[in-house]
Amino acid sequence: MHDIRAIRDNPDAFDAAMAKRGLSGVSSQALALDEERRSAIHAAETAKAEQNAASKEIGAAKARGDEAEFERLRALVAEKKAEMAGLEDTARTADAKLTELLMGLPNLPADDVPEGADEDDNVELRRWGTPPDLGFAPKEHYEIPGARAGLDFETAAKLSGSRFAVLTGAMARLHRALAQFMLDTHVDQNGLSETITPVLVRDEAMTGTGQLPKFAEDSYRTTNGWWLIPTAEVTLTNLVAGEILDPATLPRRNVAHTQCFRSEAGSAGKDTAGMLRQHQFEKVEMVSITAADASDDEHARMTRCAEDILERLGLPYRTVILCTGDMGFGARRTHDIEVWLPGQNTYREISSVSTCGDFQARRMNARTRDADGKPTFVHSLNGSGLAVGRCLIAVLENGQQEDGSIALPEVLAPYLGGKLTVTAEGVLA
Repeated sequence: MHDIRAIRDNPDAFDAAMAKRGLSGVSSQALALDEERRSAIHAAETAKAEQNAASKEIGAAKARGDEAEFERLRALVAEKKAEMAGLEDTARTADAKLTELLMGLPNLPADDVPEGADEDDNVELRRWGTPPDLGFAPKEHYEIPGARAGLDFETAAKLSGSRFAVLTGAMARLHRALAQFMLDTHVDQNGLSETITPVLVRDEAMTGTGQLPKFAEDSYRTTNGWWLIPTAEVTLTNLVAGEILDPATLPRRNVAHTQCFRSEAGSAGKDTAGMLRQHQFEKVEMVSITAADASDDEHARMTRCAEDILERLGLPYRTVILCTGDMGFGARRTHDIEVWLPGQNTYREISSVSTCGDFQARRMNARTRDADGKPTFVHSLNGSGLAVGRCLIAVLENGQQEDGSIALPEVLAPYLGGKLTVTAEGVLA
């Protein structure tokens, strides 16, 4: 959410930043509502003062027997009371409209974010690893014989419909191993604090991180009003909602492995085969809460944490910075990490790491104190470290062998009882 005072102070700069995100004339709408609200508040305060003054004079008029003045003053008090009520209602309405407008505006992009319309305008920052020459025509993950035995989409469709999967045997164990490996690496090597959070949250939590009110259709809601989280960003970030944090405790770095739920609204027809785009999936999510002057460095650090997972697994990837037209609603800068998938002969997103500045903190009222002890908003960051199902896909496709078996990364040996092969029959060996 944006600070109306900052818009007042420099509307042209605000409009210029919003224009990069495809919006125009925003400041004039906000300032008009702000002026209506402030004028109504000022007029209500004036009416209140006039009411109070008249109330004090009523007694004196009564005491001196001035009945006409007494009646005039009494009528004036009633008039000012009604006027004040109407002005307060006007102020509340304008304030609600202003809040709705500000809540619906995306974050301002950082200065180094490239301008562009869509993913074609994203800018590659670096690559790691070389896509493997398998020596045969690679298959997609759901076509590999060794994987096929443990990926059951037909039964999942019977249970739940499309965009679900049942994992069994080696696939289930490999999926679990990947999540454990990610958690252990982030905790033991990257200094994150492992956290278990609910997957059901209230409206306030979804509003705090920007999923509500604008993107309600992208998530699932229960009949009694809870929301299923689209990512643990929601819960991990909201851990500090409404708090004033001791500066000595920053940065706060948390990681959680959770189920995630997305309706995939607007993705009809995209990635319908396999498990690349699911309604229910698992992620290992990183969230950092920092002071304002540390958030850019923290963004770079978190990106490296996610990249390091792929390097340890030996999976080629590239890192891009998203352009203004492709960046998420709450982000001021986003690095997407895209892993190489031989079956699609392309890189596909496996992690988005974003810094949100104070955008979410304003919505959550999450603060710390500056050097003078004055409350100031924290900065929040989030990133996948990684999407577990997509990582499973990458391991399967990059490790596939011509005979249908799959060679697994050595770093997973401790999690798989030392077995680093999935046979063509789908058995760990």
